[in-house]
Amino acid sequence: MQTALLYNENESRAQKTDTVLAVRHLFKSFGENKVLEDFNLQVTKGDAVVVLGKSGSGKSVLIKCIIGLLQPDKGEIELLGKNVTHLSHEEMDQVRAKVGFLFQSNALYDSMTVRENLEFPLRRHWIRLTKEIANERVTNALASVGLAHTIDMMPAELSGGMRKRIALARTLILKPEIILYDEPTTGLDPITGKEIIQLMIDIQKAYQTTSLIISHDMNCVKMAGNRVVILIDGKCYADAKYDELLRNKDPKVRQFFE
Repeated sequence: MQTALLYNENESRAQKTDTVLAVRHLFKSFGENKVLEDFNLQVTKGDAVVVLGKSGSGKSVLIKCIIGLLQPDKGEIELLGKNVTHLSHEEMDQVRAKVGFLFQSNALYDSMTVRENLEFPLRRHWIRLTKEIANERVTNALASVGLAHTIDMMPAELSGGMRKRIALARTLILKPEIILYDEPTTGLDPITGKEIIQLMIDIQKAYQTTSLIISHDMNCVKMAGNRVVILIDGKCYADAKYDELLRNKDPKVRQFFE
């Protein structure tokens, strides 16, 4: 039986100096439910890593720990050179200013126009931009997702795919170094889902960002990532390219590709 693939490969990655995200020996439980148990992950600059796992396996818990929405029980998370498990609220907010986060639900404000939704992240007190520069960032971000004409529309006037694009445009406003995607194609039809995946790829190339993608959509897994991490039993069970995993004979890996 062929089992977990790549701890030697992970060790070699850890020696690189261009680490954007390092998750080390992460544990997280909710009561008796052990969700993450000694989870490890290394993401370097330019990576597009997809985390694949069954529903309830801990994918969303992982991403919430990374962004500081949940506190892990044990372990360390180094994000953009900062150990986020030891930061103050204000310090964590400053790290988040360099991180794009695409929520599964899009998290657009229904009472705000598209322009106002995109301007919202710029209102943080440590960001000093002139009105002209802020407007330029909004228009450029909308142009990047092909929706410049929606700038004064309300979210309710947009289709599901358009709302996803607007949410993605909002992640670009602060010019993030890494974008975290939480189930980016959930709720979309297959054609729109593929369009969003291709947009994610195009944005990574255009903005030179790093991506961490939580997904169970196999189209997303195949298209969007240059690496695929399989989360099983709270651990990084396998970490390799899609084609390598496709050839793997381990039944725990095969279940995702059959």
